[in-house]
Amino acid sequence: MTRALLALATILIFGVLKLPAERALALEQPQSRFADSESNLNLREKIGQAGFVAALSGFRAMLADLLFIQAHVAWQRTEWGRVLFLFRQVTALQPHVPLFWDTAAWHMAWNASVAAMNDPNQPRLALRVKAQREYFALGKDFLERGIKNNPDRPELYEALARLYKEKYKEHERAAEYYAKAATLPEAAPWDRRFSAYELSYCEGREREAYDRLRNLYNAGEKERLPTLIKRLKFLEDKLDIPQDERIPDKQSKR
Repeated sequence: MTRALLALATILIFGVLKLPAERALALEQPQSRFADSESNLNLREKIGQAGFVAALSGFRAMLADLLFIQAHVAWQRTEWGRVLFLFRQVTALQPHVPLFWDTAAWHMAWNASVAAMNDPNQPRLALRVKAQREYFALGKDFLERGIKNNPDRPELYEALARLYKEKYKEHERAAEYYAKAATLPEAAPWDRRFSAYELSYCEGREREAYDRLRNLYNAGEKERLPTLIKRLKFLEDKLDIPQDERIPDKQSKR
């Protein structure tokens, strides 16, 4: 705690020393200052007076890192309310760092939700389920806002797809977000395949899923993985694909 206070004091001291120069710069750029006033107000509301001074003094990254470390400690102590509070501050300070949004969502939708469902202090199942779903929603909110701030980062779309798949069991939405990730320049090579997998579980979209899986299969051996073959054969049966159009029963060992 002492170290954290010392670090914050250092940030504030440097911030105060920089204020005269920054005030002169601000006078030269009134248009820019006016445009940023609304976002600065929102930031001030989220991180408080001291943090706001530090952020305006050029220490946003340092302050965000400090709060990120505090959030990690809060996670180790299973202090979920504090984890949420700190990650809201971290993402407000550094909205263009995908790691912060992804980690915040993971803590809420995976860690905190499990803790809520297994809460020994809450005997009523209905209330535990309610708390669990509230944490799902918090995780989803972090990822949606992360995507809004970082629309070109595939890892956030992938994380939202996993959340829909694993927590909400909404395969169609999972397929949608894997597909969006696949269109981005730095997409993982498996995003297209994962999107097709998820679509294969969706009633009414079997033909579309089959076509996508078959196109992947036809792309070559590297795509002919066990899960792809399994889902493809499932759809061949469900769609009553003619025998002469089906993939061979004997596959590579890959």
